[in-house]
Amino acid sequence: MKVVVVGAGYAGTLAANRLAKKVKSAEITVINPRPDFVERVRLHQQLAGTATVATPLASMLRDGITSRVGTVDKIGDGSVTLDDGTGVDFDYAFLAVGSTVQPMPGTVPVGTWEGAEPARVALAALPAGSTVTVIGGGSTGIETAAEVAEARPDLRVRIVGASVARDFSHRAYQRVRSGLERLKVDIVDDGVTEVADGVMHLRSGAAFASDLTLWAIVSGVPDLAARSGLQVDTEGRALVDEYLRSVDDERIFVVGDCAAVPGARFACALAAPQAAHAANTLARLIEGRRPEPYSLRYVARAVTLGRKDAVGQFTRLDDSLRRTCFTGRTAAVVKELASRGGKYAARTGTGG
Repeated sequence: MKVVVVGAGYAGTLAANRLAKKVKSAEITVINPRPDFVERVRLHQQLAGTATVATPLASMLRDGITSRVGTVDKIGDGSVTLDDGTGVDFDYAFLAVGSTVQPMPGTVPVGTWEGAEPARVALAALPAGSTVTVIGGGSTGIETAAEVAEARPDLRVRIVGASVARDFSHRAYQRVRSGLERLKVDIVDDGVTEVADGVMHLRSGAAFASDLTLWAIVSGVPDLAARSGLQVDTEGRALVDEYLRSVDDERIFVVGDCAAVPGARFACALAAPQAAHAANTLARLIEGRRPEPYSLRYVARAVTLGRKDAVGQFTRLDDSLRRTCFTGRTAAVVKELASRGGKYAARTGTGG
């Protein structure tokens, strides 16, 4: 049985490793645009120079799994076609290409490796007294602004968003904002209309000069599914059935950010359970057993505020916020353990 996994992030790597353990006869090929596994939840650390987040993919995959560096142009009809014109046939496939960013002109995106690396180089070259602006009031923006401010206290750091920390509520919301202020990050609750010639223009009519403007909003997914003729939602995510299979082709499992799972938001925390469930489902099908539907469950959401502080807020299973939160060093340790756990789960195939 031939299995192709497209994408080697948290979801793709975990799915490949879990399936290799469960189905010994599977010939698994992982196709990824780069030869490394990238810890996407740590890209803000890569940018700030506080961590290295790329690990050779060869050390992340189990023995017997074939890895191939390349970009898939199309998937369907039992085959994937790469942009160099070559193809790989499959009996089953896992589509795990994640999400992407669509940066505003004049900004450097930080939500992908391709953006974070140039941003790191640009940040390192800034002299003391320069201004760095982070656009995006969600988790990516908050963690980026905090990490840069802590790593480079000689810079002025500003975060701009329609409502910074809007993904939190009650005490957690206030604690995130006070944590940013403690790091001397200027908070601007406003929308951005344009960035041109080093000047950022806001909806309110205000304008700010910025030596480096970082785009920290994750939106949309790569268009591989749509380009391949699979049905997608308005964000480009492939429509799936209750077992995480494409509604157009039951041989294709879709996991992670690129899967249109009802109620799912873009979150690395969902990649592991989805990948694990899909791998389990394929194993059950091969054994002639009935598959079980995937059940979406949330636990909490959290952001780091530098290396020694963080804020986490518990959620209900449907992702609605509870009032309870945890903060400070305890939250930072929990967040760090969760980040390490994500990589460990992907490498061992034990997540979910």
